[in-house]
Amino acid sequence: MTNSAANVTSKDQRLQALRRWIEQTLGSVPDLAPASADASFRRYFRLSGPGGATLIAMDAPPAHEDTARFVAVAKLMRAAGLHVPLVHRADTEQGFALLSDLGTQTYLDAIGPANADALVDAALEALVRLQAATRPGQLPPYDATVLQRELDLFPDWFVGRHRGIRPGKAWMDAWQGLCERLIAEALAQPQVYVHRDYILRNLMVSDPCPGVIDFQDALLGPIAYDVLTLFRDAFHSWEEAWIERKVAHYLELAREAGLPVPAEDAVFTRWFDLIGVQRHLKVAGIFARLAYRDDKQRYIAEVPRFLGYLRAIAPRYGETEALVSMLDELENG
Repeated sequence: MTNSAANVTSKDQRLQALRRWIEQTLGSVPDLAPASADASFRRYFRLSGPGGATLIAMDAPPAHEDTARFVAVAKLMRAAGLHVPLVHRADTEQGFALLSDLGTQTYLDAIGPANADALVDAALEALVRLQAATRPGQLPPYDATVLQRELDLFPDWFVGRHRGIRPGKAWMDAWQGLCERLIAEALAQPQVYVHRDYILRNLMVSDPCPGVIDFQDALLGPIAYDVLTLFRDAFHSWEEAWIERKVAHYLELAREAGLPVPAEDAVFTRWFDLIGVQRHLKVAGIFARLAYRDDKQRYIAEVPRFLGYLRAIAPRYGETEALVSMLDELENG
């Protein structure tokens, strides 16, 4: 049996088990319609619940996903005032859950010139609520080990697997120096609750708005991180002047909420840019891994967007200027 065929069989078996669990939970087996699938191993299905309301059934294979963590982070985010799915029932051992339905329209689907200001302002207000709710000991730290593991995805999967290049010692020495500088910069920022993928695809047009999904990997990390993810999106690009205006609005909200943002906007811009370099390198590696390990080819087409972000940002700072020649070497190698 091929890996692809084995994967299909495994998913079919998971779906049958999910149907049995729903029948035991609700007393009936409604029709399950695919709701969404993300870049992880999770899948979501929409079904009719009691009284005609719709619910979302989550299938999160325990070998790959931690449903107990999903439930715990959902509770934390709701306590912070975010509109996240309510977990009605969960079987953490099997990796199944029934969630409230936040609707069918993501920000990525809906956003346009007429509504961008209102939608993004609502997202920033929600983000400030999340950051203001930060309490020590509630989420694992976005520490040097995690940051380095993410950065390693770039040479392993983008450079090695996608580009088929084995960098020489000089390149790898420069790479390790870059990683050390990026990690130090990330850890120097004030640490708050970080969603880690606060992008348009994970924000829902809902009441109240936004609904927030895909939050289960939240950590305690750099305060500029989620602001960066919102404005350096994986699937949508903004005009720079608009980003500057919206980041300034975020800083106004953050200062009003008493968050530990700097008095000078330029300092926050530095934080924003340098944590962006770390994330853009990580995402390029993740998208290559999705293509080659998980056979999710659609993501690799978005990598040039992140390489463009890197080329725009890296020359601005001494800590990252060497990255330009490193990328040039990969392109010419």
